[in-house]
Amino acid sequence: MKLTTLTAFILPSLSAAAAGHDVVIYGGTSAAITAAVQVKKMGKSVIIVSPDKHLGGLTSGGLGWTDSGNKAVIGGLSREFYHRVYLHYQKPEAWRQQKQEEYGNKGQGTAAMDGEARTMWIFEPHVAENIFDAWVRELDIPVVREAWLDREKGVKKQGGRIVSITTLDGRTYEGKMFLDATYEGDLLAAAGVDYHVGREANSVHGEEWNGVQVGVLHHKHHFGAVEKTVSPYKVPGDPNSGVLARISTEHPGVKGEGDHRVQAYCFRSCYTNDPANRVPFPKPEGYDASQYELILRIFDAGWREFFHKFDPIPNHKTDTNNHGPFSFDNIGYNYDYPEASYERRREIIKEHETYQKGLMWFVANDPRVPEDVRAELQKWGLPKDEFTDNGNWSHQLYIREARRMVGHFVMTENELRKKKPTPESVGMGSYTIDSHNVQRYITPEGHVQNEGDIGVSTNGPYEIAYGSLVPKEGQGSNLLVPVAMSASHIAYGSIRMEPVFMILGQSAATAAVLAIEDGLAVQKVPYAKLRERLLKDGQILEFKAPPSPNAIQLEGIVVDDAKASLGGHWQESRAGKHYGEGYQHDGNAGKGESLAVFQPALPKAGRYEVRVAYPANNNRASNVPVTIFHNGGETKKVISQKAPGPVGGVAVSLGEYEFSPDRRPQVVIGNEGTDGYVVIDAVQWIAK
Repeated sequence: MKLTTLTAFILPSLSAAAAGHDVVIYGGTSAAITAAVQVKKMGKSVIIVSPDKHLGGLTSGGLGWTDSGNKAVIGGLSREFYHRVYLHYQKPEAWRQQKQEEYGNKGQGTAAMDGEARTMWIFEPHVAENIFDAWVRELDIPVVREAWLDREKGVKKQGGRIVSITTLDGRTYEGKMFLDATYEGDLLAAAGVDYHVGREANSVHGEEWNGVQVGVLHHKHHFGAVEKTVSPYKVPGDPNSGVLARISTEHPGVKGEGDHRVQAYCFRSCYTNDPANRVPFPKPEGYDASQYELILRIFDAGWREFFHKFDPIPNHKTDTNNHGPFSFDNIGYNYDYPEASYERRREIIKEHETYQKGLMWFVANDPRVPEDVRAELQKWGLPKDEFTDNGNWSHQLYIREARRMVGHFVMTENELRKKKPTPESVGMGSYTIDSHNVQRYITPEGHVQNEGDIGVSTNGPYEIAYGSLVPKEGQGSNLLVPVAMSASHIAYGSIRMEPVFMILGQSAATAAVLAIEDGLAVQKVPYAKLRERLLKDGQILEFKAPPSPNAIQLEGIVVDDAKASLGGHWQESRAGKHYGEGYQHDGNAGKGESLAVFQPALPKAGRYEVRVAYPANNNRASNVPVTIFHNGGETKKVISQKAPGPVGGVAVSLGEYEFSPDRRPQVVIGNEGTDGYVVIDAVQWIAK
């Protein structure tokens, strides 16, 4: 008998060891649940050791407006979860405060409820938690709740293997394999695995969108969304008067360089405007109206988008997310959270709760807030039937990123944007590369500005490498990490979506079982065998978009937007007639920042007509700058994308020019000074 087991037998009050489990999962997130389900389905024993009281993490903690991206790449147990959500909302009794037909079926990108696929992507918090609880009951999966890892001395290793983990209550859990399914990466850190906190410099991985992002003002969460500049000083324009609350006086850093900062956290709060189910917003203990002076100036500048992310979930409720330059993200107050003690983390969580509750109280009650905003917010409150043991407030802070393992393979924006191939896919993501702001600072001109919020298209789904779930060799031969996995800050901005965590939880568990069966280190699991099992269990490992019904044919030598070299911020779309799988647009923002370079592979020198193809719309720019680089030099043109192109209704001719393959022929489309959406779809070279 092992010593830990013997001690537990003799002194159960000191150490109630749970020996004999094949897989020990530390964490209570959605990934922890799918991992445990997969282990059990593969015939091995498993235990969930969760520091949380409630299972499901953010999925049951308020994030009911699923950040899902392309739902076609969500497979396996992740898709089964959303199928179970669908089944719940097929029951008449599920619609307690609202008729199903009144809900409207609005979702993110697609309908909330997909009857053909029998999935539903939008849901109430308690529904998600009930599904997770039912899942573990069905499979008789043991769960230990509120069990906190002893981060100082609770991980026992022999060589490169974890033998057991011990929680602060003295209980020890032995296993053959371990999964760290926490947002924070506490187990991997305690086990001595390499990790990173903060933003890497772009130079580290050869990236474009990592590091400090000063000067990038295009996004709606920067002050570029406000019509007027806003002063950070207590007396506007007077630096000697002092700085308003929640604005940093530190230098923001140099664009592209790394720093210690992590993207802002918030609660994905659930609110309701149903009077029968509504609890008025509470005034939190420690409320300080001076913390919200900045939003008054933003309102005074004409901003009225406070309610734009009150996203509807069933029964007259919302999943409420950050929106705008001053909102629910508590910018700059989480830097020490990833590595903080449990006590310090509780302080940070409480500060976030006070800030967010205080903001709602302020906007609903302070007479200085515009009356139209106050009156609208007073219709809202906390739902009586959600988070009933926590004052109707979410039990889970949105930890958008904390520690990130530096593992066997590091996912970067280059894999997500298909600039580099991804080895050994174990699942897919597709959401926009999305980082929230990390700081609010003062510009050299004396204005307040946010920094760090980025939204960059991945140009379709991308694969996630098995190597990003496992440590480097020698650091943990029986540890897998599906949540605080190995990715750069900016790549993690897309991967960090709850459906993806569930996908990676299942894949990590599959690899753990195969490693047990073959007596291998997790780094040595044969990918062919892992892939075969993942596909058998419904995981989606690669994806090719079906032909778009709006796709058109173009003559000549065509360079699609997907083959162009892009700079700045472009977003993908498939609406309207277009070439290939879709097109991209600049979001009618970041003017002067975005460029697209189209370079053809011409078979021979000669004269070619150049055409630019685009899907027209009234919201397009009328003055899109285009530059043609040809043998005679460069020619600048300005085109309108509002009306259908005069060539076949889909393209505009830029004229005829002489080109040679060795002279690097190019067409460059930009958005500087444009008066609407700039779209890039395709450029044609037609021999004459």
